[in-house]
Amino acid sequence: MNDTPSEGQPAPGESGQNLRARIPDHVGEGVFSTGAIVVTGPTEFVLDFVQNISRPHRVATRVILPHPVLPQFLDALRKNLEIYKGRFGAPADPPKPPADARRPTPQEIYDDLKMSDAILSGAYANGVMIGHGAAEFSLDFITSFFPQSAVSARVYMAAGQIPRLIESLDNAMKQLQMRTGQLPPPKQNPPSTQSPGDDLLPPNENRPDPEEPT
Repeated sequence: MNDTPSEGQPAPGESGQNLRARIPDHVGEGVFSTGAIVVTGPTEFVLDFVQNISRPHRVATRVILPHPVLPQFLDALRKNLEIYKGRFGAPADPPKPPADARRPTPQEIYDDLKMSDAILSGAYANGVMIGHGAAEFSLDFITSFFPQSAVSARVYMAAGQIPRLIESLDNAMKQLQMRTGQLPPPKQNPPSTQSPGDDLLPPNENRPDPEEPT
């Protein structure tokens, strides 16, 4: 393993100081993800970063974030996207599925995803370092514990997927705030013909977008 200074936009717990985090050998290579499923737990958010380019679709890595960390991560991600736009312009939007496509239930989603036993419990993180190049973003999820911070998971995503990730994280945050009374419930909409799993599927050009199971 090795140590690396921070680059990009720090998320929670940092006050503009450079963060040095040890990178374990098994984490350093990182994983590529085509989208994320965000699940809200009683005290934490579960971020399942998926790969659905070819069969079998699978969860590449699972990250566990405490509730207070997510809004700071979301804010840092938005700021980093604005920096990206200033340098490279707006990222290209990935193809969107037909508006009338049926979206599966949460159970159907996970029945269709392969997940190894090694990642079932996920990688805990209480901080995130964000970086980007011209085509992709890197997300280093960090445990900031004495005496040494360490990267617990490293994820790469195409720049075009970042707005979708921001939307999913924002929806998860708003749902939690409504549950805890920090936000009023949304206005009642007319009855919908969409299925209960409308916001639960990872992004794929042949399938609907993910948001977060409730």
